[in-house]
Amino acid sequence: MGCFECCIKCLGGVPYASLVATILCFSGVALFCGCGHVALTGTVTILETHFSKVTTDHALLTDVIQLMQYVIYGIASFFFLYGIILLAEGFYTTSAVKELHSEFKTTICGRCISGMFVFLTYILGVAWLGVFGFSAVPVFLFYNMWSTCNAMKSPMANLTNIESICVDVRQYGIIPWNATPGKACGSTLGDICNTSEFYLSYHLYIVACAGAGATVIALLIYMMATTYNFAVLKFKSREDCCTKF
Repeated sequence: MGCFECCIKCLGGVPYASLVATILCFSGVALFCGCGHVALTGTVTILETHFSKVTTDHALLTDVIQLMQYVIYGIASFFFLYGIILLAEGFYTTSAVKELHSEFKTTICGRCISGMFVFLTYILGVAWLGVFGFSAVPVFLFYNMWSTCNAMKSPMANLTNIESICVDVRQYGIIPWNATPGKACGSTLGDICNTSEFYLSYHLYIVACAGAGATVIALLIYMMATTYNFAVLKFKSREDCCTKF
C-alpha cells in the first residue's frame, strides 16, 4: 500500500461530524461562559449604580449572580473534558464502523459506553435548550431598555414629556419592590443607555445567547453521530453473533 492510499485510509477514519461538533461546542461554550461572566458583572454594576443604591435590597441578586459565575466555571471545565471524550469516542466508533483495523472487534463494554454517551448527550441537549431559553431573558430585558431609550430620541418624543418615559426593573422581579429608586426616567434613563457598562453588557448577552445556541446545535450533531454509530455497532454485533453459528 502506497503513502497516498494510506493517507486516504487514515482520513476515512476521521469522525468529521464529531470533529465539527467539537469545534462548534468549544466555540459556543467559550462564548457563553466568557461573555456571560463579564455581562453579569456589568449588570451588577448597573443595578448598584442606578436602580438599587441600598446594598441590602439587591444582596440576594448579587449572591445569585456570583453563584451563576461559579457555575459558569464548572460548565466550561466540564464541556472541555466532555468534548474531548466525545471526539475520542467518535474516533473509536468510526474505526469500528469502517473496519480500518482488521483485528478490531467490538465488545459489549464498548457498546455500553457508546450507549451511555448517547443517553448523556440527549440529556445535555435538553438541558442546553433550557440554558438557551434562559440566556434570552437578559437580552429581552436589555432590549426593552434600549428600545425605550431610542423612543426618547425619536421625533415623536419631542411632543410629549420625556420625563414620563421610564423603565422600572422592579416589575421584572430582579430587585424587590421596596428598592430605591427602582426605576429610571427621562434623561437619567438616557444617561444609563449611554454608559459603557450598558452597551457592553447588552451586546455580551447577545453573544452569550448565540453561544448557547451554537452549543445546542453542536449537541444535536453529537446526538446524530453517536446514535448512528451506536446503531451500527449494535447491528454489527448481531451480525457477528449470527455468523458464529
